[in-house]
Amino acid sequence: MRELRKNNFCKIVTLLFVGFQVFLINAQEQSKSDFTIVSKNSKVSILIDKKDATVVSIASNILATDIEKITGKIPVVLNSNKVSGNTIIAGTIGSNKWIDKMITNGKINVSEIEQGWERYQLQIVEDPVPGVEKALIIVGSDRRGTAYGILEISKKIGVSPWEWWADVTPTKKESLSISIAKEVSKSPSVKYRGVFLNDEDWGLQRWAALNYEPETGDIGPKTYAKVFELLLRLRANTIWPAMHSSTKPFYSYPENKFVADDYAIVIGTSHAEPMLSNINTEWKHDVMGEYRYDTNATVIKNLFTKRAKETAKFESIYTTGMRGEHDSPMIVGEDDTDAQVSLLERVITDQRAILEKEIKKDPKTIPQAFVPYKEVLNYYQSGLKLPEDITLVWTDDNYGYIRQLSNPKEQLREGGAGVYYHTSYWGRPHDYLWLNSTNPVLMWEEMSKAYEFQSRDIWILNCGDIKPHEYNIELFLDMAWNIDDFKESSSVKKHTQKWVSREFTDITASTITNLLFENNRLAYIRRPEFMAWSQVEPVTKEGETELTQYHYGDEVTNRIESYQKLIDTTEEVYKEIPAHRKDAFYQLVYYPVIGASKLNQKWLYNYKNKFTAKQGRQSANRYGELSNEAFDRIVKETDYYNKTLRNGKWNHIMTMAPRFLPVFAKPAMSTIVNERKASIGLALEGYQMEVNYEIINSYADVLPVFNNYTNSTYFIDVFKKGKGAINWEAKPKADYIRLSESNGTLDDEHLEKRIWVSIDWSKVPKGENKKEAPLGHDFQLIPPSYKVNSAIDFKADDETITIGVSAYNPKFDDLEHYKGFVEDKGYVSIYAENYTRKKDGKEANWELIEGMGYTNKVITALPRTAKPLVDLEEIKMNSPVLEYDFHTFNFGEASVNLQAVPTHAPYAGIGVRCAVSIDDALPVLVDFETKGRSDEWKRNVLKNASVQSVKQIVDKAGKHTLKIWMVDPGVMIDQVLIDLGGWKKSYAFPKETVKK
Repeated sequence: MRELRKNNFCKIVTLLFVGFQVFLINAQEQSKSDFTIVSKNSKVSILIDKKDATVVSIASNILATDIEKITGKIPVVLNSNKVSGNTIIAGTIGSNKWIDKMITNGKINVSEIEQGWERYQLQIVEDPVPGVEKALIIVGSDRRGTAYGILEISKKIGVSPWEWWADVTPTKKESLSISIAKEVSKSPSVKYRGVFLNDEDWGLQRWAALNYEPETGDIGPKTYAKVFELLLRLRANTIWPAMHSSTKPFYSYPENKFVADDYAIVIGTSHAEPMLSNINTEWKHDVMGEYRYDTNATVIKNLFTKRAKETAKFESIYTTGMRGEHDSPMIVGEDDTDAQVSLLERVITDQRAILEKEIKKDPKTIPQAFVPYKEVLNYYQSGLKLPEDITLVWTDDNYGYIRQLSNPKEQLREGGAGVYYHTSYWGRPHDYLWLNSTNPVLMWEEMSKAYEFQSRDIWILNCGDIKPHEYNIELFLDMAWNIDDFKESSSVKKHTQKWVSREFTDITASTITNLLFENNRLAYIRRPEFMAWSQVEPVTKEGETELTQYHYGDEVTNRIESYQKLIDTTEEVYKEIPAHRKDAFYQLVYYPVIGASKLNQKWLYNYKNKFTAKQGRQSANRYGELSNEAFDRIVKETDYYNKTLRNGKWNHIMTMAPRFLPVFAKPAMSTIVNERKASIGLALEGYQMEVNYEIINSYADVLPVFNNYTNSTYFIDVFKKGKGAINWEAKPKADYIRLSESNGTLDDEHLEKRIWVSIDWSKVPKGENKKEAPLGHDFQLIPPSYKVNSAIDFKADDETITIGVSAYNPKFDDLEHYKGFVEDKGYVSIYAENYTRKKDGKEANWELIEGMGYTNKVITALPRTAKPLVDLEEIKMNSPVLEYDFHTFNFGEASVNLQAVPTHAPYAGIGVRCAVSIDDALPVLVDFETKGRSDEWKRNVLKNASVQSVKQIVDKAGKHTLKIWMVDPGVMIDQVLIDLGGWKKSYAFPKETVKK
C-alpha cells in the first residue's frame, strides 16, 4: 500500500512538472517580445529558401522595400544561413529547410496551421538557427499564407496596403521595432476573395496604356503586377481580369498568367466569360462564325479546349455555362425556357468533359463557378440541373441588393456558394461608374446575409477601375478575410475610423469618419450619378427632379447646404493633414467628396435656376452661374488629379464623365432679362406660384398653418425683380410672429433673401373651438378651428404685400404631457428607429442597423433564419412588433406609407413583407418584393427605397397606435408616413412630426 502511494505521488509530481513546463512554454508564446528591425547601427536580414514559392520572395522584397521607405535602410533578402543578429525567417511548411528544422527540433509548433488554407503564424524565437540570437519567424501553411504573414509585418510597421495605389506615404523613422506575441491567423472566412476589373475604358485602361505601361499600350503584365501586389496586401487571392473591348484579353499577353502565378493569384472570369475565355474580344465572327452553341458548338468547344490546355498548370476558377457576347443573353434557336435550359445543361456537360481531358483531373476537384446573372438566374430557377461540386455564385441586382441566395438544400451543396457584388455598374436604369457611391453599411448587411446563408466560397467585387473604390474594396476583403470582426452594423464605422486613423492621423479620424458617413448618407438618398433624373438603355436627356423646392423646407436647398457643409469640412480638414499624407487624403477623401458635392450642386442649382426663372426672379441668373461654377470645379479637380497630383503619376486614371452621359454635361440654363424698375417679389413655402395679385384667387399669400405641437417654421423668399436696388421691410401684426430678418436691401449683389418665420407660442392666445372657412388652400387639413390668425406686412417703396399667418393652438389637456408623434397638416411622419415600444417575437427581435437609410438608421427583424409568419392570428401571437403612438386632429381613412430598403427575398418561401395595423385592427400584409428589372425595381434602386401603401381607418381624432409586425425576417424599415390627405409631393418623407 505504501509503495502504491509512493508511485502515485511520483506520477502526480511528474504530471505537475510537465504541466508547469507546458505552462511556461505557453506563457512564453503569449507574452509579447520586442523585435528590432532597424536601429542606428543595424538592420535585419530576411532569410527565405530559394525552393519556396516565388510569391514568398516577392512578398519578402516588398517588406524589405517597405522598411526602406520608413528608415532609409533596406534589409537584404537572403537564401543562405550566413546571417547574424536579428533576422526575419519566412517560409512555407515543407518548402523552407530552416522552418522545417525548427519544427523538427520543437522550437516552433505549427500544429494549429498545418494543412490549413492560407494560414500563417508569427512569433519571436531565441537562437532559432546557428548564428542568429533572435528571429521573427513567419510560417505559412501554404504559399499565400506565407505571403500574407510577411505582408502582415508591413502593416504592423505602419505601411498601408494603399501605399502605392493611393500614395499613403509611410511616416519616416530612424529606428524601427515591433512588439509581438505569438500570432496565429484563422482560416479565411471566404475561400476565394477578390475583385473584378470592369468598365475600365475611361480610367484604368487609358492610364495603363498612355501612362504606366505605354510599352504594352494596355493593361499588361506590368500593370497586373501592381494590381496583384495590392491584392496580396489586402489578403485577397482572386481576380477577374479586365475584359472590355478596349483591353486585349488577359491570355493574349502570355506573360500575364505567369505574373499571376508568381503572385499566387487565382484567375477567374465573369459571368459572360466561360472557361476563362473573353468572348467579347476573342470571338472573331469572320473566322469563327456565329457565337451560338446550338449551331456552332464545335468551334466554341475548340476555344474552350485551347484555354483549358493553356491554363492547366495554373490556379484557376473556370466559369461554366454560357451567355451571349459581352453582357447579353445566349442566342438559341428555340425561344422557350425549357429549350434554353436544356442547351445550357449540354454546355456545362461539354465544358466539364474538356476540363477532365485537358487538366487530367476529376472535374469534382477542379474549381468551377456558375453565375446565375440576369437571364441565367431565370434558367436556374426554371430547373437547370447543375453538378453539385460547381460553386453557385449569386449576384446582386447591380445596385447592391442580392437577388437570391442558397436555400437550405442548396446550402448543403458540395461546391458551396459565393457572391458577385457591384460597387460600380454600367447599365439600366443608370450607370454609376465615376465615384464610389455604394453605402458600405448596405454592403456589410448584404454580404453578412450572404455569409449567413452559407455563401462562403467565392466573393468577387466589381470595383470598376479600383480608384476611387479604395475603402469599399478593403472593407469587402476584410470581411471576406474575417467576418467575425463585423458582427454588428457599428463594426463598419469602427472599421472606417480605424482605416482613417491608419491612412491619416488619429487627431482628425473622428471628423473624417463622420464626414464620410454623411457623404454616404446623402449618396444613399440619391447617388451623384443619378442627379440629372435621366436614364440609360436608351439614354435620355435630363428630367424633372422629384425634389421639391417649395414644400417641407425646400429639399433642393437643404441638399445644397448639406453638401456645402461637407465641402467646408473637407477643405478645413485638408489643411490639418500632414504634408506627406495630403496626396493620399486628396485621393481617398477630398476628390470623392468634392466631386460628389459639386455634381449634386451643379444639378441642384440648375433646378433652382429653372424654378426661380419661372417666378421672374433675377436670382435665376445667379443660380445658373453657381451651377456652371460647380461644373468648373469638377473640371479643375479632375485636371489636378490627372496632371498635377504626384507629378502626373495618375494621368488618365480619372474621368469625370464616363460614357459622356447627360448627367456629366454642363446643363442648359434659363436667363432672366428685366429692364423694368426694381420691385420686390415674395414666394412662400407651400406654393409653386409666387405671390401674384394679378391672378384672381391665386391663394399663394398665406403661409401653411403653424402647429403648436410641432413648433413649425416656414420660409418666405423676398426677391428682386427688375433693375436697380430696392429696400424692403417686414412688420408682423402680432407680437408672437418672429422673423429671422425684418428688413434689408436687394441689389445686384443681394438678389434675394430667405426669411424664416416662427412663432413664440408663449404669446399666442388659445384658439377658439369654432368652425371657420379655410383660408383658401388645402393646407388647412388641421380642422379649421382653434386657429389664431394674423399677418405680416412686407413694404417696399409704395407697395405693401400682406401675408397671412395662421397658428393652430388648441392647448388640449391630453397633449400637455404627451410624448410621441402628432399630426401636422394632415400627415404623421415617423422615423422607424424611433419606436415607442417594441415587443420580441417567438423567434425574432427588432434590431437597429446604423449607417444606412435616409436617416442613417433602419430597423429590421433578426435573425434572418426566423420562420416567416403569414397567418394573421399567428402574426399577432408570435411575431415581433414595433409600436408607435401618434395623435391626430383628423379622422377617417388614412394611407400608411412604409419606406423599406429595396432588398430581395433570399429564396422561395421567404418574402420581403411586413404587416401593419392601427390600434386593434387586424394586421394587413405589405409586400416590397419586385420582379426582374421592372419599372418599380428601377424606381427603387434609383432612390434606394421601396415605398408601399396600405389603407387603414383612424376612427376618431386623438391618440392611436401604429403597429408594424414582422412577416419575413430581414426586411429593413426606414420611414413611415401616415397620410390623412395632407402629404404633398416630395422626394423624401417630411421630417418627423414629433410633439415638441
